[in-house]
Order: sequence, then structure tokens, then C-alpha cells
Amino acid sequence: MARATRMRTKVQNGETEVLVLVNHPMETGQRTDPKTKEKIPAHWIQKMTFSLNGKEVAVADMGVAISKDPLVSVKIKGTKAGDKVKVTWNDNKGETGDAEAAIS
Repeated sequence: MARATRMRTKVQNGETEVLVLVNHPMETGQRTDPKTKEKIPAHWIQKMTFSLNGKEVAVADMGVAISKDPLVSVKIKGTKAGDKVKVTWNDNKGETGDAEAAIS
């Protein structure tokens, strides 16, 4: 199932803040469906990787303690207008997503 991944960049004080919003359920596997009374299977983002012009600059190892539809922010130094920032993620069910933006 494709999940929306949105990204925004903001340059301030010589560094670029990258904000990523992923539409994802982030289930722990501990909750019970109120209708069926069955456990909701675990489903969470495991890893989020940030790249600048194709070079990996940050990795976030995530887990079940992250909220639904996570908003993740990183700051990258040494960027310039026109640089390409890309984020990719994968979850425990094999789903993946990505987003890319140019710094302006």
C-alpha cells in the first residue's frame, strides 16, 4: 500500500531544516480492534534515511514508540540553493516510501 510522504525544506542560519511527514499507522501490535477484539498487527517504520545530492547524511532508526503519521525533522549544514535532499523509509512489513526536494 502506497503511503504519502511529504517533505519541506527551510534554510535558516546557515543550515537547512528538513521536515518529513509520513502517512503511516505506526501500530505497536499491542492494541486491540474494538470491533473484532483481535490484536492489531504491529506495523511501524524501521528506518528513515536522509541524503544530500546522493550522499547519506542522516539515518533515523525508528520503532513502535513513534506516533501515527510521524513528523521527523533533521538539520543539515553546508547546503546551497539547488542541492537535492531525498528521504527514504522502510517498515517492518516491507513497505517503502520516499520524497525529494530541491533547496531554494
